[in-house]
Amino acid sequence: MSEFGALLDLLRMLLVDPRTAVLFALLIAGAWKDCLSMRIPNGLTYGGATFALIYSAIVPFSTHAGFWSAFGGLCTGLLLLLPLYMLRVMGAGDVKLMAMAGAFLGLSETPAAVLWVFVAGGLFAIGHVLVHRQLGRLAHSLRDMAGQLTLSAAAGTRPASPAALRQSVGKLPYGIAIAAGTVSYVVARQIGYA
Repeated sequence: MSEFGALLDLLRMLLVDPRTAVLFALLIAGAWKDCLSMRIPNGLTYGGATFALIYSAIVPFSTHAGFWSAFGGLCTGLLLLLPLYMLRVMGAGDVKLMAMAGAFLGLSETPAAVLWVFVAGGLFAIGHVLVHRQLGRLAHSLRDMAGQLTLSAAAGTRPASPAALRQSVGKLPYGIAIAAGTVSYVVARQIGYA
């Protein structure tokens, strides 16, 4: 199938099965809110996850993947990003947004989408650092963080809070990376590149 035909199939799917259209709309709304206020509303993430779970129970992904696949995707999205929240690298809203996306994607698709999100996040962070000319500060922060984690692991203690380290290069609205990575993954999967 050609890329053009695959994109037409994606557009057809957006009209026939609202699951993907609703996911895209919620991701864009979450990214927009995160960009404006550095917060992603609980109503958006909880409401979206609830919709995905109910919709998947009524209209399953396939004959063998319905509610439980959506619930597994939600849990997978949550568990894969939760360590970053615990290390204070990511906000709770970001974790909930990925969990919501996981509920829409299902258990089998969520791990790959998270990888695409991490790639999008890395590119976004590099772009931010380059635009704001903070490459040196980033290198120092990464070195300090690696040293702190190594010492904490060797001593068997909890890592120091990021506030105790050098001044960060700044906070990023990671909801943008979650939206960009997830949408890119869905489109790439549809045209046969994922």
